[in-house]
Amino acid sequence: MANSSNTNPKRALILIDVQNEYVSGQLPIEHPPLDVSLPNIARALAAARDAGLPVVVVQQMAPPTSPIFAEGSHGWELHESVRDAAPDLLVQKTLPSALADTGLGDWLRQRGVDTLVVAGYMSQNCNESTIRQAAHEGWSVEYLHDAAGAISYSNELGFLPARQMHEASCIVLQARFAAVMSTDAWIRLLRSGEPAPRDNLYASYLRARERAADARA
Repeated sequence: MANSSNTNPKRALILIDVQNEYVSGQLPIEHPPLDVSLPNIARALAAARDAGLPVVVVQQMAPPTSPIFAEGSHGWELHESVRDAAPDLLVQKTLPSALADTGLGDWLRQRGVDTLVVAGYMSQNCNESTIRQAAHEGWSVEYLHDAAGAISYSNELGFLPARQMHEASCIVLQARFAAVMSTDAWIRLLRSGEPAPRDNLYASYLRARERAADARA
């Protein structure tokens, strides 16, 4: 399987959990706003279709008694933006990662896919889980940060608003696990056939150290 040096990527678009629960249900996405992420998801889907890329739609599953994603509920249903997408594969999952116990990895390998393009919800949960597992298993990953979104968390460790949650997740992923970019940038890459520019952990750290030194000066 190709790694981040791949110069002729064979991509598949993975649309994660674009479901009513995140739009009109119990977990409405906060940042980026839905009026940003949903149109970008639709644009990514259209661009993938135009380029002949395989499209995978992922759907979170939960028991009928669950307060969220209960199978058969309105929140569990795919959002209208992807409901009629006619994907090459529909993956139903019970764990955060779309690659965990779903057969998706085998399906992608059988088709020679080496680059996963991830969009959907949520940034810090299912998106990040899928991206990390994909990177560990040897895929290159491209992540569309404005075709994704987060909610806020609060627990015994503190409070993290959605914007900080999304941005922190994207920064960490860009430093090691994925090429994180806007939908516009990805569509340009798709049309040019070029691989996505990538960063690394050490370079990210050095920039942060330089920024801290400049702030103290």
